[in-house]
Amino acid sequence: MATEKGNKLIAENRKAYHDYHIEERMEAGIELFGTEVKSIRQGKVNLSDSYAAISGGELWLHNMHISPYEQGNRYNHDPMRQRRLLMHKHEILRLFSVVREKGLTLVPTKLYFKRGRVKVEVGLARGKKNYDKRESLAKKQANREIERRLKEQSRRPD
Repeated sequence: MATEKGNKLIAENRKAYHDYHIEERMEAGIELFGTEVKSIRQGKVNLSDSYAAISGGELWLHNMHISPYEQGNRYNHDPMRQRRLLMHKHEILRLFSVVREKGLTLVPTKLYFKRGRVKVEVGLARGKKNYDKRESLAKKQANREIERRLKEQSRRPD
């Protein structure tokens, strides 16, 4: 698990970077049960198909899978339940207006611990077209090839 500036990364939504152009990112707290936190500490969480939506003036996270805690017996939770994201009201209203006007989507990109609390990084995202996805894959492959060639050249004694 990577650590940067005291934050411990739990999960990253790499699929979001493949499917969307992330225009802006913001941090939000998340409302969890105790067994969910214990399961998250074990790394048993999946963000791949999750998204955030605003309903009733609150921000909700949908389709995030947190596996049930093995020692949790009857206190376990529903793995796919909706979880409330905690942000200031003015931030939620701003997100609501941007999503409604510009047709953007709210996608969770990272889940991490910050000073003992679970935080979610939510990105304002615009969907990529198929040609955008192919273009980004081609760039990634070209960069890999360049790195591989540079590495080979640095190994060879001249």
